[in-house]
Parts: sequence; C-alpha cells; structure tokens
Amino acid sequence: MMKKTKKSAQTIGIIGLGIMGGIMAETLIKSGFDVVGYDIESSACRRLQKAGGVALQSVNEVVMAADLMITSLATSLALLTVFNEIKNSLVQSPKKLIVMETSTLPMGDKEFIAQQLDIPGVELLDCPISGTAARMKDRAWTIFVSGQEKTCRKMKPILAALADQYPYVGAYGNGLKMKLIANHLVAIYNVACAESTIFAKKIGLDPQDVLNIFGPSPVIGTGVMRLRMPFMIDRQYTPPTMKVEVWQKDMQVIGDLAKSVGCPLPIFNATASIYTAAMAQGLSMSDTASTAEVIGQMAGLYDHIKK
Repeated sequence: MMKKTKKSAQTIGIIGLGIMGGIMAETLIKSGFDVVGYDIESSACRRLQKAGGVALQSVNEVVMAADLMITSLATSLALLTVFNEIKNSLVQSPKKLIVMETSTLPMGDKEFIAQQLDIPGVELLDCPISGTAARMKDRAWTIFVSGQEKTCRKMKPILAALADQYPYVGAYGNGLKMKLIANHLVAIYNVACAESTIFAKKIGLDPQDVLNIFGPSPVIGTGVMRLRMPFMIDRQYTPPTMKVEVWQKDMQVIGDLAKSVGCPLPIFNATASIYTAAMAQGLSMSDTASTAEVIGQMAGLYDHIKK
C-alpha cells in the first residue's frame, strides 16, 4: 500500500465537525493534511478520529495546535461562542493564525466576529460554501473567498483540496453576500422544479422525460434541477441533501438582509410560503425537494404527504 504523502507541514484545525465541517476534515486528511478538530458532539469527534484526524477537547486546544483554522457552525450562538473562545485563547497566548469562516449566518454576526479577532497576527477570512456534502464528492462545491487577497492566496492549497471552484470575490463579507445570492436563486429554482414536476404530471407527461430533455439543456437545465427533480419524481426525500429545517435558516438570513437594504424580492418571497408549508406538514427533516409534496397536494394530485 502506497504511503500517503504529507501535503503540508502546517496543521489545520477545524471547529464544527457536523455535515460540512466533517466532510472538509475527511477530505483534507485524504489529501495529506494533518487535521485536528473539536465539536461539542462526541460522535462527530469520533468520526474525525476514525478518518485519521485528532479530536481535541476544546476550542482552545485547537487554536493552540493549529497553524490555519476553519470554522463551520450551524447557528449564530455557536459562532459567537466559538469566536469568543478563539479570542480569549489568542489574548492569553498570542500567535499568528489564519481563520477561514465558512458558515452561512447573518452579516451582523460576521462583522462582529471580525471585530472580535482584530488582533495583531490574526487574519480572518469569510469563505461560505455553496453546495451540499453530497456535491462535495463530485468536487461541485463553490467556495466564495473573501478577505485580504494576500491572505486568501495563502489558503489556496487547502481550497484546492476542497473544491475546483474557489473564486476570490473581494473584501471580507463579500463571500457571504455572494453565497446569499446563490441561495436566493436556489430557493427559487427548487420550488420552480417542484412546480414543473407537478404540472407535468397533471397534464399527463412523465416528469422523468421532462428531466431527461431539459436537465442537460444549457438554457433551461440547472444543477438544482438535476439534483432535486429525481427526489421529486420518486417522491423520496431521505436521506436529505439539505433539510427543510436548515434551509429555513438561510431563507431568514436572505430575507433579513434584503429588508435591511430596502430590496424587494417578490419571487423569492413567493417561495417562502411553500417552505413554511413543508415545515407545517412535518417535512422539516426531509430534503427541500419535498416542496413538491406541498404543491402536489395543492394540485389535488397527492392525498397524503410522503416524507
């Protein structure tokens, strides 16, 4: 068996080893990087150990062990808590450190943590990820890289291990803005695909034929169509690539940002009620493709919801 070649002498620390953080850790380990990490869930730490990484006992331990850090956190509370702990660690034991923040959370939170880490020698990047864990296996992630351009270039070996697409989009915070534009479109495309699937069924077409013809089209086809319409056609929404419950958080972030800058989003807002109805009908843990169940019931095509 060929021995794995070390990619770098640097140690990468990852805080948040859930679905996205966990697959980043595993991918970096397979690419030859040394990875240490921490998560409040012991099962996530065990997965890291099994993948060949080192699970540590606290945020502070990761900060002290890492040369570069990645954070992947699900909630604003987790983000603010973790970055307070990072700040305290660095104040007590100053060191040079690059931190790449990948979560999709409100702009105000991103701005706050930038203030928290306004510490000499510490460089913070905002690099949200567009794509699901399943898409990462196909190298179909896009990482929107923002912050000091010189610092972003230092992260290129890590970014290249994770994705083929990692455009530099400018100043810190632009990464989140670009991700929200992507999610704004995904929200619309997903419901549009659900609507087309049900419409095709109602007029007597096989929606699989619709997907076969339009999915590859450079004009009509989208990655969302190719990913989600098979779920809709089969009425099979587990395991989810993106849970409706999690998607609701992203929808809220987009809506709040639009309101803060006075930008109307009429089409996006029209989709919101479909996602809300999916939550109300017990589909919170199902894939967002389950919006087809909501529309199918509205159309009188389905007499019960499949999860």
